[in-house]
Amino acid sequence: MVKVSVIGATGYAGAELLSILIRHPQAQIAHITSESHTGKKISELYPHLRGLCYLTLESLADIESIGADSDFIFIALPHGHAMDAGLKLDKLPVRIIDLGADYRFSDTDVYEAWYKVPHKHKDAHRVYGLAEIYRNQIRDAKIIGNAGCFTTALVKHHLVDANSIIVDAASGVSGAGRGLKLGNHFAELYDNFKAYNVAHHRHTPEIEQALKDLGGEEIIINFTPHLVPMSRGILATCYATLKENVSGEMVDATFHKMYGGEKFIRLLGRDAYPETKFVRGSNYCDLGWHIDERTHRVIILSAIDNLVKGAAGQAVQNFNIAAGFYESIALDVVPFYP
Repeated sequence: MVKVSVIGATGYAGAELLSILIRHPQAQIAHITSESHTGKKISELYPHLRGLCYLTLESLADIESIGADSDFIFIALPHGHAMDAGLKLDKLPVRIIDLGADYRFSDTDVYEAWYKVPHKHKDAHRVYGLAEIYRNQIRDAKIIGNAGCFTTALVKHHLVDANSIIVDAASGVSGAGRGLKLGNHFAELYDNFKAYNVAHHRHTPEIEQALKDLGGEEIIINFTPHLVPMSRGILATCYATLKENVSGEMVDATFHKMYGGEKFIRLLGRDAYPETKFVRGSNYCDLGWHIDERTHRVIILSAIDNLVKGAAGQAVQNFNIAAGFYESIALDVVPFYP
């Protein structure tokens, strides 16, 4: 059994992570923490865990002791906090999977520019945790900066103009976290659809970083997120101009070459329409694409559950890779339906 601990277990991503780890046959949950609910049982805050998780929430103040009693630590805290824990755990053999942004960037200057927080752990040995792309690096990484899932195949194979990429992503409200915010109240959210952080969303540079790693060139994209009145899910619509003489058959072949063997990428094919309903509660990413002959653009649609493939499920997928387990352990879940 591998001993794991969850720092920040009471947010939506932390609770989803516990739900997955509880059913993991090779993981023993050793410690869970919460600064605002220290001393309470997790089932008091999340009644759906009654009879499944009996642990009491501890304080992060004793992070060194938690680290000494763990093989892996998952950190599900807002940005700016994981690197404090990472520094305190630096000399211990425990490995870290950060669900936040602190360890997602190879260039900490980019992190500081977008997140407006000084990076305190610049020399950390870290890997970007997009499992389908960085699998080999994840195996031996001390720190894994967990990532969501987005489309990168066409850039890697140089079929599109890399600087023509536009991404529109519509997300469920759980992506904003569990904290109380006026815009997330039922009366504000219901029957509404809105964009936010246009041209300034902090996920932009990590998408550009992954695309640069694959395509070998600097890439600048437009990324616009939207909030929709549902609890879970992200539907991303991505546009890119195809290079001259690139055919639909070449696009099809490229997707199948890159993702055809991936357990959690379901290729629906050309002219398909992924829906968030059909990935809800699962670690799957459904992909479909369309060719607009008139504008010579490819339009790629992807659907994920933001709390699973976009957070906790991706983290456990990375954990399985790093621990040497089958990648799908505890993640073979049929999507919730209806």
